[in-house]
This record gives sequence, structure tokens and C-alpha cells, in this order.
Amino acid sequence: MSDIAARELRIVGFLCNWCSYGGADTAGVSRFKQPTDLRIIRVPCSGRVDPLFIVKALLNGADGVLVSGCHPRDCHYTDGNFYARRRLEMLKRLLPFLGIDERRFHYTWISASEGARWQQTVTDFTKRVHELGPLHARKEATP
Repeated sequence: MSDIAARELRIVGFLCNWCSYGGADTAGVSRFKQPTDLRIIRVPCSGRVDPLFIVKALLNGADGVLVSGCHPRDCHYTDGNFYARRRLEMLKRLLPFLGIDERRFHYTWISASEGARWQQTVTDFTKRVHELGPLHARKEATP
């Protein structure tokens, strides 16, 4: 395993198709430097992200999970991000009971034109997850 791969952690990002995915695309087109740990899952709306998706990701190997959607009152489906905010806030309170540090999970609102904000959010969250270290002990490959 290379040195770079050993330092990379697994971070899953659930991104709203209409705003945050566009923000990530804007950051990419603008050639903003971003960490490579994030694996993006594009969802139709942040309101479609079931908290169990996040728990399953964290229990099955992810070291951190980021959910990003449209700004409140900008949701393509009117109120999906309000539903998301309610559910994700409850999940944040539940994670310590599952033995997971709540700092491994973050949700935010980013529009398609906010590429710089996307880059800053991903960089800050990735840095935080790296400070926490891997969630699960990795099995070393035996020669």
C-alpha cells in the first residue's frame, strides 16, 4: 500500500443533485484544490437521505459522512432540506449512543454557485476527520 493511500480516509458525501453537486462541480471546473478522501453519492434531494444510510456508512467502513443540500427555501422540492435538517439534527444527537463521535458527521447547505464554499467545507471536514483518525481499525495485509 502506498504512503498516500495509507493516509487517505474514507469519507462519504451525500450531495443534493440540484445545488451541492453543482457546487462541487463548480469547484472542480474552477480547479480548486480539494482533498481526495471524499466519495460522492448524488441524491435527488437532501430530504431523501435516510439517517440509516449514514449510520450504515459509518458502521461499514466510512470514517466520516458529509451531507449537503440546497440552502433553506431554495430546495428544488420546496421543503426537502427542512425535512433533512430535522432528521440529521436528531441523528447527530443519536450518534454518541452508537459509540460514534458526532464530529464524524456534518451537514451543510451549499448552492451550485458556491464552489469556493464547497472547497472550504470539504477541506475543513476532511481535516477534522483526519484529526479524529480512522473510525475502524484497519486489518493489515499479511504477506
